Amino acid sequence: MKKLVLSAAALFAVGALALSGCSSERGGSGDGAGDGDGATGFEAGARIGIALPDKTSENWVLAGDLFTDGLEAAGFEADVQYAPASNTVAEQQNQIQSMVTSGAKVIVIGAKDGKQLATQVEAAKAAGAYVIAYDRLIENTEAVDYYVAFDNFKVGQLQGQALLEGLEKNAGHGAPYNVELFSGSPDDANSAVFFDGAMDVLQPKIDDGTLVVQSGQTEIGQTATQGWLAENAQERMDAILTSTYSDKELDGVLSPNDTLARAILTSVDQAGKKQPVVTGQDSEAESVRLIMEDRQYSTINKDTTLLVEQTIKMIEQLQAGEEVDVNDTEQYDNGVKVVPSYLLDPVIVTKENAAEAYANVPSLLEIVESY
Repeated sequence: MKKLVLSAAALFAVGALALSGCSSERGGSGDGAGDGDGATGFEAGARIGIALPDKTSENWVLAGDLFTDGLEAAGFEADVQYAPASNTVAEQQNQIQSMVTSGAKVIVIGAKDGKQLATQVEAAKAAGAYVIAYDRLIENTEAVDYYVAFDNFKVGQLQGQALLEGLEKNAGHGAPYNVELFSGSPDDANSAVFFDGAMDVLQPKIDDGTLVVQSGQTEIGQTATQGWLAENAQERMDAILTSTYSDKELDGVLSPNDTLARAILTSVDQAGKKQPVVTGQDSEAESVRLIMEDRQYSTINKDTTLLVEQTIKMIEQLQAGEEVDVNDTEQYDNGVKVVPSYLLDPVIVTKENAAEAYANVPSLLEIVESY
């Protein structure tokens, strides 16, 4: 995700002015603290808990820095914590419980495993805190007040479109095209949303024979990458190349993010195979370089600065006792309730539009302009 040259505090000052001029739907219902309506408010300068997953992706590191600076600039006490890189969720559960005990008025959670946090968010609700699911939906509980994220189904659709466009431009032949499909970690609710969005575009092309998944692995249980770990994606790609592509070429790969895209490309390189069209997500610096070198075809830009700004705006509205901005009240059902959501628009990035897409991101624009 984007790296910033200006200070985060300065960016939030600018962002707050910009956001104050925007209008959107209003959401939430109820009549008490922690019930999602923002009607009662809470004291200025309150503690705000931010529980994030591990630092294996650039966007999580940036989010933590932005929350620390932005909340302090807005007059709150920020308690930003990361869960460890192991695949267990126990540490994040403990961190959230600690935030509840310490009196946090809002707890923002980038879930390590959105299926295993119901007990902790229900404790937060019982203590009178608000819970905002950040980037990843928290499932199977009424105790989530709001969800703030980019439109992740649209992210998947854009990835599917990019794969088709890249194949038409770069495969070196017409259809049919041999492709393989990767999805994210099964403990991340977003993984299925990304995959469903992509398959909304790709499944009709599989059905009509334009795309051929030679491995036969088309279900999300077959394509999943546990923990979003690069080594798991590379191991699976290695196995597929060995078992399926000894006598045929791989034309394209649906990759759900940049980290996995690079692992897939490494596997292909080590196998001595022709470079396929590979998608991605997150605008990680190394993948932007690969895009400019015509190695990775695309990524998705989800501006973490905007996502954190919107989250802090929601916190400020809760503190002031105002209704909280949402613009989606139908799409995100967590298994128990439809969570009122604020969704931002993702942007697809290829070599052709990279300079425009990163015009306001000096670190990434510098990479683009160096090619």
